[in-house]
Amino acid sequence: MAKLTTKTRKKMPAKEFGEPGKRAYPMPDKAHAANAKARAAQMVKKGKLSESEKKKIDAKANKKLGDTAK
Repeated sequence: MAKLTTKTRKKMPAKEFGEPGKRAYPMPDKAHAANAKARAAQMVKKGKLSESEKKKIDAKANKKLGDTAK
């Protein structure tokens, strides 16, 4: 996974994030998309993210990954 610097992250458009309003779960590439899915699953288990939010993040990541699996 390529390193995502603060400078690069700040320049990313909101649409590149799993949660655009919060600018959370950045997905500039496939590696970050896969990582976003994993982190979202962890946050659901911790009770810090709802299942519906996770589904939105997963759907966006799946598009980036070219994956139709759920």
